[in-house]
Amino acid sequence: MNIKRNFTNTSDRILLQILNSNKPNAIAKITGNPSNPQLHGMVQFYNTPVDGILVKAEIFGLPNAFKLYSSNFYGFHIHETGNCEINFQKTGNHYNPSKTLHPNHSGDLPPLLGNQGFAYSIFYTRRFTIDEIINKSILIHDMPDDFTSQPAGNAGTKIGCGIIEIP
Repeated sequence: MNIKRNFTNTSDRILLQILNSNKPNAIAKITGNPSNPQLHGMVQFYNTPVDGILVKAEIFGLPNAFKLYSSNFYGFHIHETGNCEINFQKTGNHYNPSKTLHPNHSGDLPPLLGNQGFAYSIFYTRRFTIDEIINKSILIHDMPDDFTSQPAGNAGTKIGCGIIEIP
């Protein structure tokens, strides 16, 4: 995907060039749990020269994919353990090296907005580095994060998981 826009800000141009390069520094291939085998996608992580990480997520097969006009929010987090086996029950807690309260964990990400089963998201963060998240897991939950409940936002069942790796 080649994104074009008239940017005047240097950091805007830099982030656009990073996306257009299509060379992520880390990736996670997302697969669904046994109840959501159709769920799949890719999360890509890009280092930036503006002291942060650009995250791009393309997710397919989210629940309600065939329900006309359906849209839902889904919890989206980095978890501390890179183990997507057995219904994703061994992924640990949210990645939280500074031991902060939710939603200030390093692994707390913006929710995904699914539309008829598809979600596309790009955001910039300074909450972690690529080196810190390698071999951790990224999870999609069936409910939106409430950004209040402790310790993890009450986002429901883990429906999608991928291990963050260097491509």
